[in-house]
Amino acid sequence: MEPRISYKQTNPDGIKAMWGLEDYVHHCGLEPSLLELVKARASQINGCAYCIDMHTKDARANGETEQRLYALSAWRETPFFNDRERAALLWTEALTLVHQTHAPDTVYESVRQHFTEKELVDLTLAIVAINGWNRLAIGFRAAAGTYQPPAHPKK
Repeated sequence: MEPRISYKQTNPDGIKAMWGLEDYVHHCGLEPSLLELVKARASQINGCAYCIDMHTKDARANGETEQRLYALSAWRETPFFNDRERAALLWTEALTLVHQTHAPDTVYESVRQHFTEKELVDLTLAIVAINGWNRLAIGFRAAAGTYQPPAHPKK
């Protein structure tokens, strides 16, 4: 699949705004491993090959296991994720599929047990960001497989 346009070059100011949100999320205090799981899961749901490639590579570069990444789409049926990660994945799915789920109260209450109010807002901002990146990458056909993780893991 050929890229349609380079959105980064076409609108650097708009992309700079997106990076502002991404930078906030990166430094908000949520666990980097949790954020990569959220980004990979939302990207799976949205079918964003570029972002799946990116976030599984970043997760692996930061020490994530292949087993957990392979099982991410079936996280409910595995013992590989802790309760906090499960809550984050549940919230990710509810918000990524908000047109179907409308973020039900039962999901919110379940997630709220594992996150402070600030953490929940930060997690939601992370979900907003990855869904935005997914739409840019899918809409403009970013080439999957071209991303290389940074030489040094994110901290």
